[in-house]
Amino acid sequence: MSIVKWGPLRELEDMRRDMDRIFEEFFVPSSRRRHAWPVQAEAGLMAPNVEMYDRKNEIVVKAEVPGVKKDGLDLTITKDSLTIKGEVKKEEEVKQENYYFSERSYGTFTRSLALPVEVESEKAKASFENGVLEIVLPKKEESKAKEIKIEVK
Repeated sequence: MSIVKWGPLRELEDMRRDMDRIFEEFFVPSSRRRHAWPVQAEAGLMAPNVEMYDRKNEIVVKAEVPGVKKDGLDLTITKDSLTIKGEVKKEEEVKQENYYFSERSYGTFTRSLALPVEVESEKAKASFENGVLEIVLPKKEESKAKEIKIEVK
C-alpha cells in the first residue's frame, strides 16, 4: 500500500461523484429500474421492462409481461412507434388485514416506444411465451442498410 497525500479537493470530488450517482439513479425512468414491474409510486403507473434490437432486416422487441394473459394484450404499431397495453388482474381477493406484505402490482399499463426506423406494421408478427412478448417488425425497404462495394485502385 502506498501513501497518498491528503487533499481536500479529492474529498470534494468524491462527494460530487457520489451525488451525481444518487441523482442519476433518482431520474432513471421507471422502465429501466431493476424490478419485474417497475412502479412509479407517485403516479401508480406500471411499465414492463423492454429490450429492442436490430436483426438485419427487422426490429425485434421483447417485453416482460408476467401475469398478463395472451388475450389481455393490445398492440398498436405505426411506421415509427409501438404501443403495448395490458392489464394484470388479481387472481383472488384477500382482505387487507390478512396480508403480511404485498409486493405485486396490479392494474393496467401502457408502454410506448419510438422505433429507430420505419417499419411495415401490417407485416408485424408477435409471439407470447412464459410471460415474454416478442414482436418482430420488418423494416421498410428504404430503411434497410445498403451495402455498396467500392473498388480501390
